[in-house]
Amino acid sequence: MLEINGIAVSNGIAVAKAYCLKEPDLSFEKVKVTDIDAEKSRLKEAFKKAKLELEEIREIALRKFGEEKAAIFSAHLLILGDPEILGAIEAKIEDGWNAEFALQETSNMYIEMFEVMDNEYMQERAADIRDVSTRLLSHLLGIEIQDYSRISTDVIIVAEDLTPSLTAQLDKTYVKGFITDIGGRTSHSAILARTMEIPAIVGTKTATRDIVQGAPVIIDGTSGKVIMNATEEVLNEYMEKQKKSEEERQLLEQYRFLESVSADGHHVEIAGNIGKPEDVEMIIENGGDGIGLFRTEFLYMDRQELPNEEEQFTAYKTVLEKMQGKPTVVRTLDIGGDKILPYLKLDHEMNPFLGYRAIRLCLDKQDIFRTQLRALLRASIYGNLKVMFPMIATVEEFREAKALLLEEKQKLVVEGIPVSETIEVGMMVEIPSAAVIADLFAQEADFLSIGTNDLIQYTLAADRMNEKVSYLYQPYHPAIIRLVKTVIEAAHQNGKWVGMCGEMAGDEIAIPILLALELDEFSMSGPSILNTRAQIAKLSKTEIAVHLEQILSLTTANEVEAYVKKNLLK
Repeated sequence: MLEINGIAVSNGIAVAKAYCLKEPDLSFEKVKVTDIDAEKSRLKEAFKKAKLELEEIREIALRKFGEEKAAIFSAHLLILGDPEILGAIEAKIEDGWNAEFALQETSNMYIEMFEVMDNEYMQERAADIRDVSTRLLSHLLGIEIQDYSRISTDVIIVAEDLTPSLTAQLDKTYVKGFITDIGGRTSHSAILARTMEIPAIVGTKTATRDIVQGAPVIIDGTSGKVIMNATEEVLNEYMEKQKKSEEERQLLEQYRFLESVSADGHHVEIAGNIGKPEDVEMIIENGGDGIGLFRTEFLYMDRQELPNEEEQFTAYKTVLEKMQGKPTVVRTLDIGGDKILPYLKLDHEMNPFLGYRAIRLCLDKQDIFRTQLRALLRASIYGNLKVMFPMIATVEEFREAKALLLEEKQKLVVEGIPVSETIEVGMMVEIPSAAVIADLFAQEADFLSIGTNDLIQYTLAADRMNEKVSYLYQPYHPAIIRLVKTVIEAAHQNGKWVGMCGEMAGDEIAIPILLALELDEFSMSGPSILNTRAQIAKLSKTEIAVHLEQILSLTTANEVEAYVKKNLLK
């Protein structure tokens, strides 16, 4: 029996035989050529074939996953259509080199350029260049890339990495999960795995070396553990876990349209986080009470220019109409840190997470910010809109952002354009300074929403993208629990409600604590909604509250976790 550990990026348990992807042999010789025109023609033919393939794959992804995930292949088509890339390859051909070598040299240059960027999102765009380059090279060499969409038995895919185009071809009827040597939580393949709702573990480093083709494999997508050739006892244990997991999933269906209420009648809101309008369907399907976080920055990504007012208005209007009056919290543009817009050409920063980002950028580049605010205000009449500003550190920032919103509202009124009079204006609490003076913010904001992803990394001074300090990313750390308590109490004392839209909101260990602290709104990914509603339905807030003082006296995250598991989980 062999155990391998990696990064769990998509929950669930899968048991099946390993299907080890073998990369095709795309080796070639570096050759000097004399017929430049013929070589250019070969290159253009490869581009033509690759374009047709990608358009077909994009259509498959569109049908399976929706517009947001299909946008990955739109980005690949943009790479193919970039005249600078084609021109750079042709320039090397004009220097007398064969098309294969010219392509490889050019793509390597772009890949290296992206990989050295101090930004995970941009580093992972190197995978897009590599994917497109591999496709072009296969056509130049006349080698067909295997069609994995034709897999017809239950398998777990094992690969060094899964390119976005390959991942989109996988049929979850047979592909029960996948394991890769490399990759991170924000890689395209990880995102698609969560969308497909199949278990996935990435970053194992040695899976392709250690796992044998056809060997029985177990994936535990919660713990990040991979087991090959399990003993009969271990296999039976995981088969039982898998069966229980499926039974629990079926039982969750009864909570789909039930009220989100604890066992002793305490009502909460369980909302969903989305990135684009298409994501709303998953929130509706899982019976979400609303949208607790609409990450509008995704409207600005995977494109070559800023979205205009009409594009944004249409997106916001679509979401509000689909939610049919349920509360919809829209976070204004949160760019910077790990989210970069290449077309903005922002200066390189030594520490971008503490730099020019989110509300800081918006207050400086007011033309961008005002366009978004106008679009939001125009859309407000189509639903229950709540506007939220990200990364607020000072009261002055919140006041300035709100003043700009009110200015744009007044302009629209003068223009005769209708605007809702019931828009709530709130802010993210994700910087420790905001949590400490939450009582002051609660006097000026209509609501507060705790963004635990950033609050944890800022409070513990630990970059959540850095594997070397990942042990410090502790949602149950006493400092985090006390800050959350401070924020909730401050808001309630001022008659305001508090939400949480970070990963902690859907965390099984954190939920009882947050319920006892009287968090009003829990917002999370769509697939987590039913689990959370079911868990809260079995908990008594009154009974849990008795444990709160003891929990707040604990000194480590491990102690908190152990206490909750022993006393509060049912």
